[in-house]
Amino acid sequence: MKAHTQETQAAMTPQKSLDYLKEGNQRFQQNLKADRDLLDQVKDTSSGQYPFATVLSCIDSRVSSELIFDQGIGDIFSARIAGNFVNEDILGSMEFACKLAGTKLIVVLGHTSCGAVKGACDNAKMGNLTTLLEKITPAVNAVAEPADSGLRNSKNIEFVDNVSKKNVMLNIERIMKESDILADMQNNGEIMIIGAMYNISTGAVTFYE
Repeated sequence: MKAHTQETQAAMTPQKSLDYLKEGNQRFQQNLKADRDLLDQVKDTSSGQYPFATVLSCIDSRVSSELIFDQGIGDIFSARIAGNFVNEDILGSMEFACKLAGTKLIVVLGHTSCGAVKGACDNAKMGNLTTLLEKITPAVNAVAEPADSGLRNSKNIEFVDNVSKKNVMLNIERIMKESDILADMQNNGEIMIIGAMYNISTGAVTFYE
């Protein structure tokens, strides 16, 4: 498999880009890999890059977008921050990726048993991490009281995962609200902005379409 070129990138649509990621995750779950020479792709992309998607994910060591979607050099932009939330810098990076570099899809990717989300659920305090976790607090507050145990902390994994999903959706709302560029591109059908959740136990990605 060759690296994407300007021509192959231009032929991608938002839906086709999403299908590529879905197919890649299926290969990952089946322990298969597309036939690609990464060093050849290094050479192919040395004069330019033409990725088709932008993925915002957590820094969690188990959630590498390139691996779980079976993508190669030059295929995707990957932004990573604990708790996979957007801020001004990440929004600017996404605007560059879509408006200037030509990607057709933005995926906000959360994952199960997220440590950052657990910290926010527990209202953890530690140095600069305190400020970071406050970015996730709106998702904690937006999830209803658990019906079973009533625990709103990291001991309730179902609650944690519900907060992770809510965090994904709230950050998609932030993208649309705080970036006129990306909102206009989505409304015009130039890009798709979608949420997803990675299961650290199975390797499967669930997309929220």
